[in-house]
Amino acid sequence: MDGRLAIDSAVLLLYFVIIVSIGLYMGRKEENLKDFALGARQIPWWAVLASLIAAETSAGTFFGTPGEAFTLRNYTYLQLAFGTILARILVSYIFIKPYYDYKVYSIYEYLTARFGVPTKNAASAVFMITRLLASGARLYVAAIALALAYEMITGTRPNQTQTLWIYVGATIAIVILTAIYTTLGGIKAVIWTDLIQASIMIGSALVALGLLYSAIPGGFHEIAQRHGGFHLSDLITTGLDPAKHGWDRIKGMFEIEYTIFAGLIGSTFITMGTHGTDQDMVQRMLTAPDVRRSRRSLILSGLADIPIAFTFLSIGLLLWVYYQAHPDPALPKSPNETFCHFILYQMPVGLRGLLLAGIFATAMGSLSTALNALATSFTRDWYETYIHRNATGGESLRAVRWATVWFSVLMILVASTTSYLVIVHPKVRIIPIVLSIFGYTYGSLLGVFFAGILTKSRGNNFGNILAMIIGFIVVAILSGLPNGIASIFGAKLYTQPSWLPLMEFPWWICFGTIVTFFVAILFRTDREHRPPA
Repeated sequence: MDGRLAIDSAVLLLYFVIIVSIGLYMGRKEENLKDFALGARQIPWWAVLASLIAAETSAGTFFGTPGEAFTLRNYTYLQLAFGTILARILVSYIFIKPYYDYKVYSIYEYLTARFGVPTKNAASAVFMITRLLASGARLYVAAIALALAYEMITGTRPNQTQTLWIYVGATIAIVILTAIYTTLGGIKAVIWTDLIQASIMIGSALVALGLLYSAIPGGFHEIAQRHGGFHLSDLITTGLDPAKHGWDRIKGMFEIEYTIFAGLIGSTFITMGTHGTDQDMVQRMLTAPDVRRSRRSLILSGLADIPIAFTFLSIGLLLWVYYQAHPDPALPKSPNETFCHFILYQMPVGLRGLLLAGIFATAMGSLSTALNALATSFTRDWYETYIHRNATGGESLRAVRWATVWFSVLMILVASTTSYLVIVHPKVRIIPIVLSIFGYTYGSLLGVFFAGILTKSRGNNFGNILAMIIGFIVVAILSGLPNGIASIFGAKLYTQPSWLPLMEFPWWICFGTIVTFFVAILFRTDREHRPPA
């Protein structure tokens, strides 16, 4: 083995050993589901903060965000981060206290108390299906590094079949390593390993940014010259075409991905959905000792989003400038692979291993939280309700661990399918894929939770489920999903009316929420609800 490769491999191996060891050590002495799911509510707020950052920053972010800036050559994606701060403030004061008051393990238990079991079942099922697809879809991204490493070592680019096997093999390895400490260690293992992984991820990104800048001859002057100067439009765009008027002008705004309106309105709804009604995100907030410290970790994670997103976008922009100054005929066609290509071919020995560890850290951090949340929701919402109603603490603990194992298997299947689709269509962008999966269903979730929390006598099981279905259908039509599916088979189901916008993903949860909420409150609550004292 080449000496340089041996050093990088040793750094990567050391990372895996440390992460798995810490995860197993921190998760010891678990006796029941409360220990596994909530860590006995004894996790410090700053550890919860780091865990939130690690969960939000997936491998999709590590490659996808630089890929957005490399493609668009601007910071307009950063506009979506503006709404996340406002959303976190709203979530911390609307959602967190009721979850603590009701002492829930799965947040969908709140819907049982407010409306009844059918609403809870519908919301829990939507979460599990959506989270499985979304987390599995972005899991393959970490395997990009191994596919490019194969090319670097052998000197030949793997063909489609070889690339697929590399992706699938890497996915299986990542899932197995993550599942070991997640299955045995529970939420404590997840949060404490997330702390390490968030540190590695942020540190490696900053190192990459510094090395990229220093590698560009002429520094900022060269960057500004090649980019053409920086203007407000490189960050803030309205999407309002001055050549259009009336509804056509507003309609055009909905059809652009990154605008200030999408950032302040659409992104606010996205974050309220992911951080208020997603067991994956909320579960770690509920490990804090009290509401006050949970709120602190949530709001500070929003403030951290802007510098983190800015760092990864800057990496993408500098990559574009770097490869303009240093043309590389071997540069991958997919912008998602550009950052990894730079890491493998331009990074110094040792630091290259650190950056590769950062890639796997982001993948494992988001995966571990998803597995823990899925297993907790299944055990609390389904196993203890239907399969074994009188389960003891030990029986529920065994069930949640087995659920983690089975969800790991399903993650591998979803990631493998996604790998195949991405290999066949190499120009697919990661960020829209990951966020669009949430967009179809989380508006329905958020609308039902709003009906429960913001009203006292509106909404019932029949109305809520009907509202969730209608919300999904509206989003599907606004996004063009039916025609998108039909196009795979060379067909077209209908012609979109000229007055109806074909909305981009930042708006889907917003309109799904609005429709679901207003349909749900048309129905009166059919039983008395007594909030906890």
